[in-house]
Amino acid sequence: MAKKSKTAYVCNECGADHTKWSGQCGACGAWNSLSEVRLGRGRSAIDGQSGYAGAAGAGEVQKLAEIDLSELPRIPTNTGELDRVLGGGLVPGSVVLIGGNPGAGKSTILLQTLCHLSQQMPALYVTGEESLQQVAMRAKRLGLPMDQLQVLSETDVERICHIAGTVKPRVVVVDSIQVMHMSEVQSAPGSVAQVRESAAYLTRFAKQTGTAMIVVGHVTKDGSLAGPKVLEHIIDCSILLESTHDSRFRTLRAHKNRFGAVNELGVFAMTEQGLKEVSNPSAIFLQRAEEVAAGSVVTSVWEGTRPLLVELQALVDDSSLGNPRRVAVGLDQNRLNMLLAVLHRHGGLLVGDQDVFINVVGGVRVMETSADLTLQLAVVSSFRDRPLPRDLMVFGEVGLAGEIRPVPSGQERLREAAKHGFRKAIVPAANRLKNDIDGMEIVPVRSLAEALAAIDA
Repeated sequence: MAKKSKTAYVCNECGADHTKWSGQCGACGAWNSLSEVRLGRGRSAIDGQSGYAGAAGAGEVQKLAEIDLSELPRIPTNTGELDRVLGGGLVPGSVVLIGGNPGAGKSTILLQTLCHLSQQMPALYVTGEESLQQVAMRAKRLGLPMDQLQVLSETDVERICHIAGTVKPRVVVVDSIQVMHMSEVQSAPGSVAQVRESAAYLTRFAKQTGTAMIVVGHVTKDGSLAGPKVLEHIIDCSILLESTHDSRFRTLRAHKNRFGAVNELGVFAMTEQGLKEVSNPSAIFLQRAEEVAAGSVVTSVWEGTRPLLVELQALVDDSSLGNPRRVAVGLDQNRLNMLLAVLHRHGGLLVGDQDVFINVVGGVRVMETSADLTLQLAVVSSFRDRPLPRDLMVFGEVGLAGEIRPVPSGQERLREAAKHGFRKAIVPAANRLKNDIDGMEIVPVRSLAEALAAIDA
């Protein structure tokens, strides 16, 4: 007797499975988010065949000490910034998910990468959203080598894996996961079940054949990758290509990476020849005006394995509202409120009746606490309408007691600033160098009061 197709209720927010429908998801608490999904007829788990598309199949038990520890050779992408974010290149058998806003350049950077990789090894570009003519026109417009890259227009995941098993490419790009589908899953492409099962099937193929798989994913309105949360656990690496509509620069950041650091940042510039890597991003983000206005201070943030100099701007203005506004672009809103309270308590500066706007120039998002002191000094500069010196660089973490705490890699931050012509730096006392840097005055401070006195001197 044929087995009946299985029915499950899947949460559209988190991807959790439920045996029956309910008004609220028991995993994430979202209301009215469960949808009925009919899966294909289940297969027996005998002989290593499982009904779950991502199952690894039959395996052998080994002792931990007997496992070969030799590192897998990575596949360089010929793009330094992309290799930096990936941790040194593509790992054979890994699955990389790259997301971004429409028009950010996801398809462009992947087509560039595969066209160059195809000159050295077999590569397959699978497109489900564009025709082969559109892909060829883009490659020709960008002046890419087109003679070796294999392309396929297909949305059936099982057929894609079958063709890839015949062609045997070392790198495969699937653009995009939201239009892929499996015949056994009785739901529309882009649904939670289709995205999850399609990604799991592609992951299983990559692990079994040692193929490096790159999957393109869409983003939602809030900027997060679309699809169930379980998709983040299936893949090995998740990177996001971020962009703003008024800037030609793109930043590439890893949010999960099993083979490298997750805090690396890659910077690209969109040109007529496609995305070009920016090897010295500090010079890009430091394109300041001839006369620096009040509230502008440069800081050094640590991104992965290198320092990055960015400009932080503050604007303090009289508020016409009963509840003054606090706006932070590129920084944490809650941390801004906390630092303003510390500035009032230990710096004697009251901005409770003022609107405070903070912006990190260039669209960079500062995730660490090294910009605390920079933010406070920028607020003081704007409040007093007194510009700080153009060649001044500031970094340091500020505690609730007004103390200035050290930050990691202080020496590298100072040397990067000196390389770009900065002649004065206000830093935590614990980050002071044993050997001074030629041409740079380093002012060590232990408290917020000392930092305020340093800019008044």
